[in-house]
Amino acid sequence: MTTYKDSGVDIREGDRASRIAYTHAASTFASRKKMIGEPVYEKDGYGGFLDMGDYYLVQSDDSTGSKIDLAFDVGKFDTLGYDLTAMVADDAVCTGAESIAISNTIDVPKIDASIIDQLMGGLARACSGQKIVVPAGEIAEVPGAVAKGVWSATVIGIVAKDRVLKPETIKPGDAIVALKDNVARSNGFSLIRAVLAKAHGKEWYKKEWKSGMTWGEVMLTPSVIYSAAILELIGRHGEAVKVPVKGVSHITGGGIPSKLKRILKRSGFGAELTDLWAPHDAMTDLIKLGQVPTEEAYRTWHMGSGMLVVLEEKHAGKAMEILEKNGIQAKKAGVVTKETTIQIAAFDGTVIKIPL
Repeated sequence: MTTYKDSGVDIREGDRASRIAYTHAASTFASRKKMIGEPVYEKDGYGGFLDMGDYYLVQSDDSTGSKIDLAFDVGKFDTLGYDLTAMVADDAVCTGAESIAISNTIDVPKIDASIIDQLMGGLARACSGQKIVVPAGEIAEVPGAVAKGVWSATVIGIVAKDRVLKPETIKPGDAIVALKDNVARSNGFSLIRAVLAKAHGKEWYKKEWKSGMTWGEVMLTPSVIYSAAILELIGRHGEAVKVPVKGVSHITGGGIPSKLKRILKRSGFGAELTDLWAPHDAMTDLIKLGQVPTEEAYRTWHMGSGMLVVLEEKHAGKAMEILEKNGIQAKKAGVVTKETTIQIAAFDGTVIKIPL
């Protein structure tokens, strides 16, 4: 049996560190009181809010995590920009914000212009598809500081004050729509790599998964980016709302229990998820290889559903129709309940219950 903690990642300590970090960050807020850009205290939110008068600027930060290590192992870098864009733009849209710009920093032990070309080419394609610009960035050659590379980004978005999503309005009976993703986003890769290295050795990424595709190739499958499609529902800045959405949960680190809980806690209600997307075959094979407990899998990866959208039942059909027209596979996965638990019907038939 292999867990995320076995791979070197301690989610509880990470959550504790995040709380400590935000306490220090929030201590700076008073320095801009009654000034342009005054911060809004947003604990456990998907982004930081800066008050710009009639609207907020929203900022979110993330990285490709250790998925970039796999890119270096395989020697393929052209899709990683989709993962980086997804990590930050899909967080920002959970607040209701339209992402405008992404800046990025690439730290490498030695600069290779051909690798930078692939990384930035992929980022440019991903951002252009979402109508996001890349106005700034940094390439740092830091031998000894990193083993292979670290790629991080900051997104800046904009949302009118009256258009910020309000998860506190979620009520029992609301529908939960699941958006399908590929294999894995850019999180949980420490556990992926630990399982496969134990099963196939340190060059596991060269081993065939199936049908001529290697484990490295399938695990580098890029993330689906949902931002532009969600904006088709809630409207870009200055556009009308097509479908009123109450809350959006981006399923990254911590999986469904952590990320769906983040928005449900604001309403005090729970959820029953009976028809989530099934995880990719590569993920179910990985789980069997590592004997990863089912609940641990759902607490680490999205398990097929990269984003969950909460809205009134009467709007679910229209929302799914719009999402499908924008290239996103969507289906009703569950419902909000009066219970103070999240209940998940897992891919293997087991039922997971997590308290709020």
